Amino acid sequence: MLYTGCIKYLKLAVQSIEIHDMEGKHLNFVKAQNIIDELQSTLNMEYEISKQLYSLYTYINEKLFEANVKLDVKSAEDCIQLLTELRDTWAEALKLISNGEQVGVQ
Repeated sequence: MLYTGCIKYLKLAVQSIEIHDMEGKHLNFVKAQNIIDELQSTLNMEYEISKQLYSLYTYINEKLFEANVKLDVKSAEDCIQLLTELRDTWAEALKLISNGEQVGVQ
């Protein structure tokens, strides 16, 4: 899933910051931002949840830019947490649907 790949690249970017590998840091942040851009570009804006996700993805991309430029591990870790929650929420929704349960958006 794209979320898992993005989380992986962010963890690599954080590791790169910690070992002062600026090329690796930049490369992994760019890969993560490209995934967020892809997620954002595929949203169907006819649905309210898509509008909310669009705003969240914009926020994440801004934080990733900040993390990349300012070597801000905290911003990257905040994004990892958000993306982990999104990934886990979607996985739970898919599990419920596969069990025949209704899934609603609040």
